[in-house]
Amino acid sequence: MPASERAIELALTAAQAAADKKANDIVILDVADQLVITDAFLLASAPNERQVLAIVDAIEEQLVKLPEKAKPVRREGERAGRWVLLDYVDIVVHVQHAEEREFYALDRLWKDCPRVPFVDRDLASADGRSASSRGANDVA
Repeated sequence: MPASERAIELALTAAQAAADKKANDIVILDVADQLVITDAFLLASAPNERQVLAIVDAIEEQLVKLPEKAKPVRREGERAGRWVLLDYVDIVVHVQHAEEREFYALDRLWKDCPRVPFVDRDLASADGRSASSRGANDVA
């Protein structure tokens, strides 16, 4: 059975919060068929510890603003800031320093799980603007 609607909503909201703080390589994995403890993993990385923590804070701020407020039941790794795990039961968020992301390679470990499509809204709107401006220039 694929991830629940609630898990997808949480994951997409968290992914956008991470993107807003300039997280790199954001991936949402539907792990519902592989694990019974959660439906989805959100993986994101940053080049330094300070940015990892900023991304984590942004994710928590956005998820608590949802109509059905979401607060993590467990939070690990914040002190070191190299790999912070936020457990929301429906989703588990992994924000890693780029070096940890490469070393632990969770993407490869869970490569058989389907990815949930995510497009940063800022990139999507920028693409829309540039496509519409190209179209206007092509007509002229």
